[in-house]
Amino acid sequence: MHFLFNDQRVAVNVPDLETLEREITLRFRSRQGFALATVNLDHLVKLGQEPAFLSAYLAQDFVVADGRPIVWLSQLANCPVALMPGSDLVTPLCCLAAKCGVPVALVGSTEAVLQRASEALRGDIPCLEITCIRAPSRDFDPEGAEAREILATLAEARIRLCFLALGAPKQERFAALGRRLAPEVGFASVGAGLDFVAGHQTRAPLWVRRLALEWFWRMLSSPKRMVPRYARCAAILPGQALGALRLRRGRVGQG
Repeated sequence: MHFLFNDQRVAVNVPDLETLEREITLRFRSRQGFALATVNLDHLVKLGQEPAFLSAYLAQDFVVADGRPIVWLSQLANCPVALMPGSDLVTPLCCLAAKCGVPVALVGSTEAVLQRASEALRGDIPCLEITCIRAPSRDFDPEGAEAREILATLAEARIRLCFLALGAPKQERFAALGRRLAPEVGFASVGAGLDFVAGHQTRAPLWVRRLALEWFWRMLSSPKRMVPRYARCAAILPGQALGALRLRRGRVGQG
């Protein structure tokens, strides 16, 4: 499944969690870093508007589907992928890191949130090594001097998995820089994932998520912020659906 922006292709290239865990395990064993992004409709809006964000996405090694609309579009294109929100990846990736014996870093959010998330994760996964925690400054530039200093710290500490809770597009741009300056570090952009782990934010109940209504839950919790965002997302859906149908016809024609 892929999306086109100015003739550049952003592909959802990991179909399910089993494949993602296998690929990341190989990276851990070979001491190769990676960048993992979780694409959703809001990202698609930004990718069409922000060249720097598109460039950062093109530098990601793994892209998974974060949001039901991406999954539905993949089904429409006849190349289905599983739903893998960034917030659902924190625990399984931490389990994988503990199993492989690699140190983990938490970057983003606030110092208090990161401390609580670290305590919660180590409480659930006793063998997990979280050896670096860093909450950037308020005016953090994902490609500036502070970002480069953080990356140097991660490399020196031999971090192999770094969760980024900086929000889009900062986390993806930081990860893209990290692929160049800290090539042995794996970067996983998880948005509010660490805030959920820390209990700083409350995620929609499981039954709401199973009904594919988490977006509605979030909209009710923060209408001023989320209503305009979802309006922009809804506006691009028809064009994305047509693109998915073209992909489907192309696959049928190749068959």
